Amino acid sequence: MTTSTRTASTHGTPVPLKPVVHAMHVALLGLALGSAAHAQETQAPADTPAATPASGTTLPAVKVRARDEAETGTGPVRGYVAKRSTAGTRTDTPIVETPQSISVVTADRIEAMGATNVKDALSYTPGINSSPWGDDTQYDWIYIRGFDAYSPGFYLDGLALRNAGSWAVWQTENYGTERIEVLRGPSSVLYGQNGPGGVVNVVSKRPTATPQNEIQVQLGDPERRQVAGDFSGPLTESGEWLYRITGLVRDGETSRGLSDDRQFIAPSLTWRPSAATNVTFLSQYLRMRVGSDWSSYPAEGTLLPAPNGQIPISTFVGEPAFNRYDQDQWMVGYLAEHKIDDRWTVRQNLRYARFDTDYKTMYNGDFVSKTDPTDPAYYRTMSRTPFGSLEKSRSLVVTTEAEARLQTGPVSHTLLGGLDYQNTRFDIEANYGGTVAPIDLYAPVYGSPVTLAPAFLNQRTTLSQTGLYLQDQLKFDQRWVVTVGGRYDSASTETENHLGGTTNKDTDHKFTSRAGVVYLAPAGWAPYASYSESFAPNTTVDPSTGKPFKPQTGQQVEAGVRYQPPGRSESYSAAVFDILRRKYVTWDTTTPPPTPKQTGEVEVRGVELEASLQPIPRMNLLLAYTWIPKAEVTESPNASEIGKQDNAVPENQFSAWTDYRFDGGFKAGLGVRYVGSTYGSKSASLAKIPAYTLVDAMIGYDFGRWALALNARNLGDKVYVANCDGSGLSCSYGTERKVNGTVTYRW
Repeated sequence: MTTSTRTASTHGTPVPLKPVVHAMHVALLGLALGSAAHAQETQAPADTPAATPASGTTLPAVKVRARDEAETGTGPVRGYVAKRSTAGTRTDTPIVETPQSISVVTADRIEAMGATNVKDALSYTPGINSSPWGDDTQYDWIYIRGFDAYSPGFYLDGLALRNAGSWAVWQTENYGTERIEVLRGPSSVLYGQNGPGGVVNVVSKRPTATPQNEIQVQLGDPERRQVAGDFSGPLTESGEWLYRITGLVRDGETSRGLSDDRQFIAPSLTWRPSAATNVTFLSQYLRMRVGSDWSSYPAEGTLLPAPNGQIPISTFVGEPAFNRYDQDQWMVGYLAEHKIDDRWTVRQNLRYARFDTDYKTMYNGDFVSKTDPTDPAYYRTMSRTPFGSLEKSRSLVVTTEAEARLQTGPVSHTLLGGLDYQNTRFDIEANYGGTVAPIDLYAPVYGSPVTLAPAFLNQRTTLSQTGLYLQDQLKFDQRWVVTVGGRYDSASTETENHLGGTTNKDTDHKFTSRAGVVYLAPAGWAPYASYSESFAPNTTVDPSTGKPFKPQTGQQVEAGVRYQPPGRSESYSAAVFDILRRKYVTWDTTTPPPTPKQTGEVEVRGVELEASLQPIPRMNLLLAYTWIPKAEVTESPNASEIGKQDNAVPENQFSAWTDYRFDGGFKAGLGVRYVGSTYGSKSASLAKIPAYTLVDAMIGYDFGRWALALNARNLGDKVYVANCDGSGLSCSYGTERKVNGTVTYRW
């Protein structure tokens, strides 16, 4: 009996930058900054006070916010309901005018729920499976609308955190986050190569014109000790220079006693020489020392009964001195914007980043006993396979845009033209196999020496992408909004195999499109319909041509309706969607040897409902429901795969969160998350994986400048199986109970 492992093949993206691309970037940035001194101040200064909240609106916490600014598509949000975003159009646009499904998780919401990572923050968001592989400690691995978001990766401030499908990935920190945006569905017109499920964009905290400071201490279970601080305000009386420093230090452990240490600091600086020009310099350093743990065990004893009973969730199948995910990561960049006049604005965003990762883990092996399978001893001791990967990456991402707001007769236009370039290099040396003693799953003993096999992979992969895009948002009669866009990308992957001494370079070119319409009905209703596309290069070689297969594609048709009652901090949305993932490579196993063929197709159909409201003063209520009746392989060279799921996608998911603030400063919150049953990855589990329901809770007390909170996730400490791999023989437990107590002082 053998179990398969969850690994990813290296694959990549875009094409080398031409000199003209450099010239265009430099010219536009020069226009933005060089004309700043002569620009007319055509808008109110950034320190114009914002309107105060309507009566009855209650903040989730007593907190100093930047009161000098109205809500923007990237800035702070009071409470849980964001009404503007840049994720769906790359322009600052009301969400009700965006013809595609968007959810925004605000910093207030993250704090109230006690979410310590991205996947926890998104666990009350429709269309998101926030724990597809259970309690893995090193990744924010999620599915969006049934598709893997692990690769090509998340976005940070609208710029790609490109992954290569290998074992090390770019990381983000919730404490340094202002909001997390999810744009569901294919989005290549805005972001280039991408998956069909959608995009996650993390927005960093940025300097504020109003001083705001906090110190925070957090103690948690197990052995979590964290100190954090966030300091922001003006450096000069005129407000021309603003600063922010956000950071934390954590000494912690995972639920199985491995290290969970983190150090993070993010200094940022904003320069506002005039009302027309704004440049924010962003930087961050992140150091992780986390014990790698997949919480994965044999199906017998987790999903299936076993003679020795259930395998304890506390059992760690690796070696504490060996398993690790150690990563040092740093980033520097800027976000620059200049208003030339009332109509034209130019922007350039740039980031350079690096990481260095040492990843070592253990994969499940066979039961080592050779006795009769009816003997309980057969299901007790398991072999293990060590794995290690040393990885380094460096990445340059730059986007240059020109935006024009024009009027042609009765039609107003928001025109956007942009050019972006990405270049990310990964150096990978990976070892699979070696020697380590087996482990008793019911009475583990640690300390066995581990010897890794020689490297099976030693290569440099360079992913590049150059994209040119154009979009127009047309609004007429103050009721109709039509969005149309197109993009042309050149994407390349260059692989240098240091073991074989070979170099391969693959280049793909792709045009993608998008169109949508919104009707802004009276009283806050906004029905919409849209079509969107995505693409991602294939690096597998077609044996009949000797060249890589064409890019895989995604197409989505979506219709929905939003409702935002005027004057109220509430939002409701419903969406129905149909996504096709086409031309992905599958392996024909009907005749030996297995042959790659580009005939794979997956279709996902579903409905999503989301509501954020205040049914009574001082109460917040969040509701989310996802129904996906179809998520299956529709074309494959292997007839046995057709009609089955590729990823494990539950038909039903539901979540509800509510919190209430009592007189006198006390507050309490309660959340419920329901995830329906599946048959695991590739529909291969040996039995149905049961549905599960988890309860989260919060209690707290705010007084003066102090805020106290106690958050618990999986309050009942429910033990459940989250997924089983494509072999069906290895299953992963979900996350155990986590409790954190937080004390915050603000001034």
